[in-house]
Amino acid sequence: MKAAVFKGAGNGPALVIENRPDPLPEAGEVLIKVSRAGICGSDIHLTSGHGLQLPLDSIIGHEFCGEVVAVGAGVDQIKLGDRVAPMPYVGCGKCPACFAGRPHHCPQTRFDIVHGFSEYSRVGARDCVVLPAGVSDEEGALIEPLAVGLQGVRKATLPIGARVLITGAGPIGLATAFWAQRLGAGKVAVMAASSRRRDTALALGASHFIAQKEVADANAAIQEALGGAPDVVFEAVGLPGAIAQAIDYVKPLGTVVSLGFCGEPDSFVPVAALTKELRLLFSMCYDKQDFQYTADVMAGGDHRPKAMITGTVGLAALPEKFETLRGATPDCKVMVAPWDY
Repeated sequence: MKAAVFKGAGNGPALVIENRPDPLPEAGEVLIKVSRAGICGSDIHLTSGHGLQLPLDSIIGHEFCGEVVAVGAGVDQIKLGDRVAPMPYVGCGKCPACFAGRPHHCPQTRFDIVHGFSEYSRVGARDCVVLPAGVSDEEGALIEPLAVGLQGVRKATLPIGARVLITGAGPIGLATAFWAQRLGAGKVAVMAASSRRRDTALALGASHFIAQKEVADANAAIQEALGGAPDVVFEAVGLPGAIAQAIDYVKPLGTVVSLGFCGEPDSFVPVAALTKELRLLFSMCYDKQDFQYTADVMAGGDHRPKAMITGTVGLAALPEKFETLRGATPDCKVMVAPWDY
């Protein structure tokens, strides 16, 4: 099969297309023919040459869907021909974390065998959701990032009518705006450095958009948009200083949820959170019910998340496109079609 392989940063494209042996599913696994895969901001960070990095020769891509083309031993809940969206972890299937639908907390979890930037991938059968007929391949590949936002909103336990601020207008921030609006928030403001994703944020459910570089006082702009300090701030920037800013913005007795993927050292002043008596939460992933609910919402007719998709490239064009996504870019969510050359 053809796959995009990480060869290191700093010497041309980080990804190179190579031929690799077709994988075979082991017990408890299925093999899927990848239909669509999304490029995640963490893919960019983990191949940048800075901070936490992926091992060389990794095949990456964890937001994807595809068709089941082979079934491993002991699999009876998924059949050939099913279209599925997999969680990008394969657990042991026997521990409390796996039974809870959270294989990323399994002591034996594996991330290395699951990869969307390839023609085929092994995935854990118990960690897949079958896509309803009304969910397109593009939407199937959006389930993973949407589930990240859903889990963050669930952890925040939003009160009905809550004032919500989301810092960062990448796909995770936009997904969080979508779920906050659907799950009972009142006013939802998305704040980013520039206004280039204003229309997308509003299309997904934000009531206000704040371009930080265009306002003199971000705190004042936030309170004007929301009618007061936010009850909950979702940090989806993933850069040093973002958590400290969120603590500054949120109201006393409020909640800050960190969703950003920051792989560098960071700091904040604890007394700033202490004096406000805040809840500070961290949310990286999701569980299987988040995947299932996301699929069900789109199957039920809410297709707004597709507004995040700004382009699709074939596997051969992926290495060059991948490099254009480092730094400021007009793109939001770029999809990869591994079988399009």
